[in-house]
Amino acid sequence: MNLHPQFIGQDGSEEYAVLPMDEFRAVAEALENYQDLQDLRSAKQAEGTKTSTPLADVVNQLDLGNG
Repeated sequence: MNLHPQFIGQDGSEEYAVLPMDEFRAVAEALENYQDLQDLRSAKQAEGTKTSTPLADVVNQLDLGNG
């Protein structure tokens, strides 16, 4: 990701960074993806060694196949 911020300051210190909208959206999406990954990892850790059922088996059990 290549960012092109514009810095706005006061009294010689940078106080704000302004990004073009496409770059802002890319940063926001990356942060959301990172949070989703953290949530997934936390959920997996919380599940520990519990058994799971593959999606294909659930589809078959609920008769949700081609139909």
